[in-house]
Amino acid sequence: MTVDLATLLAILAMAAATILTRVGGLFLIRYVSLEGGRRKAIESIPPAVLIAVVAPTAFATGLAEAIACAVTAFAALRLPMLVSVALGVASVAVLRALGI
Repeated sequence: MTVDLATLLAILAMAAATILTRVGGLFLIRYVSLEGGRRKAIESIPPAVLIAVVAPTAFATGLAEAIACAVTAFAALRLPMLVSVALGVASVAVLRALGI
């Protein structure tokens, strides 16, 4: 197995960017007061990212995936993210098993 230097550097650069944005966010959040609307905005980011990742797949595939996307979206409004994703996965599995 050979490792392409450009690929390795790209992977390392992406890892560094990911780590720096996470650490930078943790560092900068100390200087921001999270009250009222700001807290609501921060709390709405995970469901928005989840739907942004799931929706293209749901609309590019069949009815079972679209229904599972809707289930995931509604679950994400009230439930923790892990539970929402688990419900979406379970619902698409059940719908596919039913032949939808």
